[in-house]
Amino acid sequence: MSIRAVASKDFLDARRARVVWFVGIHYTLLIVLFFLQVRLDGAEGPPDLLVTLWNMVFVGAVFVPAIALVAAYLAIAGERESGSIKRLLSTPISRRDVVLGKYVSRAGIVAASLLLGFVVASMLAVTWFDSFPAAVLVRIAALTTLYALSYVAVAIGISAATTTRSRAMVGALGFYFATNLVTLNDDVSGLAGIEYVLNDVFGLGIGRDPIQFVGMLTNPTRAYLVSMIGVFPEDLVGMMDLPAPDDLSWYVQPRSRS
Repeated sequence: MSIRAVASKDFLDARRARVVWFVGIHYTLLIVLFFLQVRLDGAEGPPDLLVTLWNMVFVGAVFVPAIALVAAYLAIAGERESGSIKRLLSTPISRRDVVLGKYVSRAGIVAASLLLGFVVASMLAVTWFDSFPAAVLVRIAALTTLYALSYVAVAIGISAATTTRSRAMVGALGFYFATNLVTLNDDVSGLAGIEYVLNDVFGLGIGRDPIQFVGMLTNPTRAYLVSMIGVFPEDLVGMMDLPAPDDLSWYVQPRSRS
């Protein structure tokens, strides 16, 4: 019951934060622009829409974590710096309930902003196109929401571990940079550094699979993009020069293909 009380209060407070809704609305606008581009180009078939959806996924891999981190990084640190957290902790509510309640609240806000974007995408697809791969969009929406909620969890953890807004911001930006921006280039990613030290410096001869497995466990963006390969039809994967499912490591290969 205390978790619900914290979540309800925090949701009422957080929904007044314009920056959260500002970022979320921009994601919806971004989706509209992707569909509008396909519409203006005269595309009518599923292949063009599938390419658009993949481009939307790739851009979302950079944009969605920003929504999650902005929505949650001040959830606890902000109240700690202002002193309002003391009033909350003076009640029978435990620290664990505060953290979980904050997570439930911010996760709900982020999920709602993403849901708005995908609802708009569905409406545009039904209105503008004769055929539309609805199952693909549903899977994208599910994985994207899960992806965003993982970043919400990280942001809540950073917020709980820091005492000021500035430190929470630095922690959130640092995590975003380390797990997102540098992830998009394998040559400068953290995994490339690990592989260089283990194999080139120490000559251990460790294969790529164990190193990539570490990346999947520690990096939400890498796991998200690889998982998305299993969402799209196999012919589109080959057309866009994405890794074929059989070329992926065994732990990320989809169990079945549509």
